[in-house]
Amino acid sequence: MIRTFAEMIKFEHSVFALPFAIVGMLYAAGGWPGWKPFLLILIAMVAARTAAMTFNRIADRQLDAKNARTRNRALPAGRISLRAAWGFLLASVALFFASAALLNSLALLLSPLALAILLGYSYTKRFTPLCHLFVGLALGIAPAAAWVAVKGVFSWTPLFWILTVMFWTAGFDVLYALQDETFDKAHNLKSIPAALGRAPAIAISRLFHVLAIVFAVCAGIVVSAGLPYYVGCAFAACLLTYEQSLVSPANLSKLDVAFFTMNGYVSIAFGFFAILDVLTMPHQALPL
Repeated sequence: MIRTFAEMIKFEHSVFALPFAIVGMLYAAGGWPGWKPFLLILIAMVAARTAAMTFNRIADRQLDAKNARTRNRALPAGRISLRAAWGFLLASVALFFASAALLNSLALLLSPLALAILLGYSYTKRFTPLCHLFVGLALGIAPAAAWVAVKGVFSWTPLFWILTVMFWTAGFDVLYALQDETFDKAHNLKSIPAALGRAPAIAISRLFHVLAIVFAVCAGIVVSAGLPYYVGCAFAACLLTYEQSLVSPANLSKLDVAFFTMNGYVSIAFGFFAILDVLTMPHQALPL
């Protein structure tokens, strides 16, 4: 049963946002913040993502049942009951709020807003082709949330990291949506591939990834990052270039590799170099 729930929420995809949250945490603290905030941030991240994915599966269960690609997911296939899914969602939300409360008062105050973004993106594809950017925002708030968790005050400093993750995620989400272009059109679902077609969608995905690297560099400038951070940006740019080379309007056979494998590498590689930077280079006190 545990394996079924983990499969439902695609637990392995946690690798996408988690390194960025750790980066936000370390730069906010100017180094290692201690085990308590780290563990609470980790728990909050996992709980928030679990709630978001569970709600997404609940909201999309009827659509998933109609789509040949998704009809074997746990909810439409009946391996998990709707009641059990709702219970799992409520438990995840409770754990998220509890973790936020133990971090600081501002984290708790902002947690309903974060949850609204995380849950709300599931419905955006019903009314806007820009749904990919909403998915990106849901992941993009991770470094800002970690910053608030450490600092306990609001700051614009993580803004460029939010934009980095938002456009990076939107870029690969557009690619992922290519496989559902026909289904989305038939069921009046909105996506960039359904709205514009395959070739323009791939071009927009590439533009989003260029913007992601630009914003990552801007984020480094804001926090006075050292050389390892920019090496990470360059490495991520190379990986994204290779990812984009795997997909073309005439060939989507390597879409799974482009979506999961390469983006996992992007996140881990960027996180590694950014963490190396913040832990090995002297930094001046960052603005609140």
